[in-house]
Amino acid sequence: MYKYRLLELFIICLSTSLFLQCSRPIELPPGDPDNGGLILPTNFEALVVADRTGRARHITVNDNGDIYVKLTYNDAMQGEGGTVGLRDINHDGKADTIVYFGDYKDEGGSAVGVTIHNGYLYTSTVRKVYRNKLTPGKLVPESETEVVLTDEDENVVRNWHTTKPLAFDNKGYMYVPFGSPSDACQDLTKFGPAGIPGGQGLDPCPELENHAGIWRFDANKINLTQKDGVKYATGIRSVVGMQWNPADQSLYAVVNGIDNFHTMFPDLFSSWQAAVLPAELLTKVKEGSNFGWPYAYYDHMQEKNVLQPGYGGDGKRIGRASEFDKPSIGFPGHWAPMDVLFYRGNQFPMRYTNGAFVAFHGSTDRSPYPQAGYIVCFVPFENGEPTGKWEVFADGFTVVDTVVNTSDAKYRPMGLAEGPDGSLYISESNEGKIWRVMFKGDKDKFGEAALEPMEKRKDRSYIKTPDEVADNLHRGDLLGGRILYTSYCATCHQRDGKGDNNLFPPLAGSELVTGDAERLIDIVLNGLQGEININGKTYNGLMPRNDHLDDHAIASILTYVRTRFNNNSVPISAIQVGKVRNKSAQKQ
Repeated sequence: MYKYRLLELFIICLSTSLFLQCSRPIELPPGDPDNGGLILPTNFEALVVADRTGRARHITVNDNGDIYVKLTYNDAMQGEGGTVGLRDINHDGKADTIVYFGDYKDEGGSAVGVTIHNGYLYTSTVRKVYRNKLTPGKLVPESETEVVLTDEDENVVRNWHTTKPLAFDNKGYMYVPFGSPSDACQDLTKFGPAGIPGGQGLDPCPELENHAGIWRFDANKINLTQKDGVKYATGIRSVVGMQWNPADQSLYAVVNGIDNFHTMFPDLFSSWQAAVLPAELLTKVKEGSNFGWPYAYYDHMQEKNVLQPGYGGDGKRIGRASEFDKPSIGFPGHWAPMDVLFYRGNQFPMRYTNGAFVAFHGSTDRSPYPQAGYIVCFVPFENGEPTGKWEVFADGFTVVDTVVNTSDAKYRPMGLAEGPDGSLYISESNEGKIWRVMFKGDKDKFGEAALEPMEKRKDRSYIKTPDEVADNLHRGDLLGGRILYTSYCATCHQRDGKGDNNLFPPLAGSELVTGDAERLIDIVLNGLQGEININGKTYNGLMPRNDHLDDHAIASILTYVRTRFNNNSVPISAIQVGKVRNKSAQKQ
């Protein structure tokens, strides 16, 4: 049933006395010289526990320090053994034993759940939740696998947002989300999960009956189905991470927002708006909460719920959106929050106690802007409420400075767990790398100065709000611009961009070239006739129309001239050219 790796390292803690010895508190191990590639606040260190466990999702840590990892698609064992156990034998922080086990098969999808509750190891697949009783001293559970919950939805495997992370309160209840099968409640029989441009959502949304919500179950029972639970909250599209916070006796969930604003509604939302909206959420979920999906979404820049475009919204209209609950905090769009962890240990400085760490898997659909997210952030809480400002806690996962395509990111943060000594564990899903983060400084002296380097990292292209023009990656390319300039422009403006000193003005050092981009695009598209003053001299040549060139070609030419000839101005994008072209067409 079980498949092992490094068996020669697994013969430890065979007796109760040895187990107690292995559980004895020890000093924190040294961090890796480079912190395993992570960038952290001052006096934090990190080490790599394991390099390649498989495509890891969530993780959990037992009281004795054993780590359990849930794999996506169970890819490590070809459909079997999709849970990984890791044990550190010599207390250097590194996993000496790595064991793959599990006598179940997954049906596909991004299965995530793994947690420990009341001595049981719970694991989740797309359709089912399992549990095994853990045996003290044993890494791999020896008990028979019990089926806790079965999702009877016949289409669950094709559901985009079917994940079953679990949360347990201290009153004997288990919480399970049931994600929405569509992006924004489109008619799946006609349009598929993503809908079609301009497509409206169904109203009322039939998915809300059995999906897009969180259900509560008796944690002491097994062989459950959704009918055995109670709908606890609704209007929640896709939950991948949840945790019960004992500090305020509340359930918290991180929620992934809807996609495709520009694709679906190009007349209402630009590609920039689609890249940054709608917000990803950290929500405090109370019984009866309704967060508005699919009728509304949260705009973190306006700090309010607004009407979803599939239900008559235009990015500003509120309408019935005012009826729905607001999140605790909104993060930038498409960052893909995967897990949330409220810190309860005492290893970290006091400011982290009862605050929330959130792991962001990173976007896949922000094009033409850089993909974003790929960090672990921290949300400070005061008196049970977030202060409203989130911080970069762990960075360095992408390795590259700009993530043009999601595959450019070396690592993608996924799961979070707290160890018995207060260390923070982070998993990532590309290779299954596991980090352990520790604090080694004076907790009483930890302050704002230690956070300043992390605050500066918010200028990174995968963290900051992109500039609508300068950060558009669909801008003109310089090589193509140089070739096109030589073909179409050099005869008049000369190869060096200095003009002919008679009829045709210079482009080098020209305020017209480096100034208003829209005016410059209009001149290239529609031509120019009559006198023009450049750098104190008047020219009276004829600039022909070039509207036969496509948007990218014109963007490439103008990008070339704005960044060459001693000019230093931002590039031009094809989107900018398209906007000016459309305005010109409307005037004709």
